[in-house]
Amino acid sequence: MPTVRANGADLAYDDAGSGPAVVLVHAGIADRRMWDHQVAALAERHRVVRYDWRGHGESGPAAGEFAHHADLLALLDALDIERAALVGCSMGGAYSVDVALAAPERVTALALIASGLSGHEWPAEMGALARERILAAVPADRLARYREHTADHVDPADVAAMAEAQLRLTAVGPGREPSDLDPDAWEHMVRMCRLVFEREWTGPAHTELPADPPAKPRLAGVVQPALVVNGRADLPYIQEVSGLLADGIPGARRVDLDDTGHLPPVERPAEVTALLTRFLAT
Repeated sequence: MPTVRANGADLAYDDAGSGPAVVLVHAGIADRRMWDHQVAALAERHRVVRYDWRGHGESGPAAGEFAHHADLLALLDALDIERAALVGCSMGGAYSVDVALAAPERVTALALIASGLSGHEWPAEMGALARERILAAVPADRLARYREHTADHVDPADVAAMAEAQLRLTAVGPGREPSDLDPDAWEHMVRMCRLVFEREWTGPAHTELPADPPAKPRLAGVVQPALVVNGRADLPYIQEVSGLLADGIPGARRVDLDDTGHLPPVERPAEVTALLTRFLAT
């Protein structure tokens, strides 16, 4: 497993193929393994890089203050990538937009899948729903110690419960059950999400710095071709962000995937790969 030093962090990555560069930026509830299907296909025509955020997957720990979008820019520098198309899922999409606005000359295109958006405030009802699901999974006192990094021990059962609660909320989405997903896709999601919370709760305290200024009021300034992919089974609040991106980025194309939650590259790998292949070819 290669790593590269970027912005003070050791980031694990894979580098395959040759041609115009494409960087895959994973979701916060996953790691770079979520792109397993896309890497091989895209590497036939592109140099494809996927990496783990700091504190995720096989990368070094998240500690102190940092910004994930700054890490992404530093990764491009460290790997001598002058320009790349960025493909981001969930908050990986938000970080991709932040980079496209901060350094537009470095980004050739944007593919934003079930994307977040810096500067967007989630509605109170979404927070209430998330708290209800999370507190049903892990008792509040233990959860507080995990989040504050003061727990003497992290119970693996709590990690498993939290991962399933998060995945049910978003990757499965309202109106569906895990049994509605392909069993292999569900198990893949669970493996990744458990590692997310295991590393988050056992790692050092840290602070993620937001993009400044945030992207939401500046979407009209995105100059790259953009593809927005939305899962119709995702939380409606997240689907609203897909609408903001598709309407706010000049010329953006939106594609809605039926019966698909928050991790389309894992749940609908062939469809997402085909969309990305066509988009990047044009």
